[in-house]
Amino acid sequence: MTKTWPLQDAKARFSELFNLVCEDGPQRVTRHGKDAIILIAEPDFEKLSGQKRSFVDYLLSGPKVELDTTRPPDYGRNVEL
Repeated sequence: MTKTWPLQDAKARFSELFNLVCEDGPQRVTRHGKDAIILIAEPDFEKLSGQKRSFVDYLLSGPKVELDTTRPPDYGRNVEL
């Protein structure tokens, strides 16, 4: 639930504001009665800003798996000419 905080209250009760952002979601802060900022938690910011790891980082972060990539020699097939 978004609550609107006057700047003076937000400064005076910052710990409470911080906890509400973490638990309840974004909180709006006004200055001189006009909307000024909205405080959001870090995970919400990452979703909104599109900050994602690169595809290479994603692949490298997976579990390490050892694969046996050897194969028996291929001698071809017998062909009558």
